Amino acid sequence: MSYGMSDLKKGLRIELNKVPYRIVEYQHVKPGKGAAYVRTKLKSLIDGRVLEKTFHAGDKAGKPDLEEKEMQYLYDDGEYMHFMDTTTYDQIALTHKQVGEDNIKFLKDGMNVKILFHNGKAISVEIPPVVELEVTDTAPAFKGDTATGGRKPATLETGAVIQVPFHILTGDKVKVDTIEGKYLEKVK
Repeated sequence: MSYGMSDLKKGLRIELNKVPYRIVEYQHVKPGKGAAYVRTKLKSLIDGRVLEKTFHAGDKAGKPDLEEKEMQYLYDDGEYMHFMDTTTYDQIALTHKQVGEDNIKFLKDGMNVKILFHNGKAISVEIPPVVELEVTDTAPAFKGDTATGGRKPATLETGAVIQVPFHILTGDKVKVDTIEGKYLEKVK
């Protein structure tokens, strides 16, 4: 199965030179003279690099062999991060680079994540967009702090540091947006 120029759209996953990509930007261009073409920005699903590619009529892009599995994060041994398939109990180990620094700072033991496999090989990890984590260290609140609506740094149980409102205290659980790395709300 392959995709032609007319099949391309934002979000579509394609394969070029045995590398899976996701189309992150898409622009159909119809010049006054000559044939129409599609200008795209592609993000590698393996290493996150962005590539600009122009597709003309007749150009083809392959359909990547991708599979997503729900897996549970077990532990980090310092070199590899270990995950377990919750249905088969098979375990895999991924490097910190494969998991991604942005994911690691919000990853908690026992958390379920989606792991993307390309041709049977694990290539990336997607953590939930919102997670609940405990604040392990933050400055105490002082009378009058809340009136300014300011923020203070707080360390979460995973080691990540985010900005939280002054009323959040050590021991509180908070919801965090893992994409933006921002505080959302206190968990009641």
